[in-house]
Amino acid sequence: MDINLTGFIPALLPVALSPGASFTLAMNSALSGGRKGLLKTLTGTALGIYTHAILIGLGITSLLVASPTLFNMLKIAGTVYLLWLGIQLIRSGLSARAMVFDGSGGAVTLKEAWIANVLNPKAILFYLTVVSQFAGSQGEIGHYMILASVHIAVMSVWLITLSQTLVFSASKMNTLTLKKTVNVAGGGMLVVFALSSFLH
Repeated sequence: MDINLTGFIPALLPVALSPGASFTLAMNSALSGGRKGLLKTLTGTALGIYTHAILIGLGITSLLVASPTLFNMLKIAGTVYLLWLGIQLIRSGLSARAMVFDGSGGAVTLKEAWIANVLNPKAILFYLTVVSQFAGSQGEIGHYMILASVHIAVMSVWLITLSQTLVFSASKMNTLTLKKTVNVAGGGMLVVFALSSFLH
């Protein structure tokens, strides 16, 4: 097996640890739905990462990127979806009420997290240009799935640690203010990510 895990991890860390759409959605879900909300978002994001691994392993991602029309359509769809999610988060933050971790407080659903990851042009290009360099000369689906599993593990540990620090241990903070701030700032970040990914 010529998969390069030792090279992949240093290449993955800046992507997995930098604030992005997954971070924003995870923090919103942790604030809105507690640990159950966070788990839904992490699961949806993980399924999105596995989807990218399967698509690149089958060669579908290469075909998509090779067609400027198809890739631009995907880019537009991803931009519109992230803009919609960002606006929803901002609205949720502006109308936030006292926090009750009962799973009904507007957490991002598993499906929404999956769609946000699958339609993200940066994720597509990351798997096509970076991950493919470490999957071995044959580029087998199994190799991509292993690399995706490492990606998911790193992302999950990071987001669980952050949410534990920022959200679940915030007993001494005004949680309503925290929720408003995270949702409005996070929604704004999604809008910026969507527009910047569309323009580049």
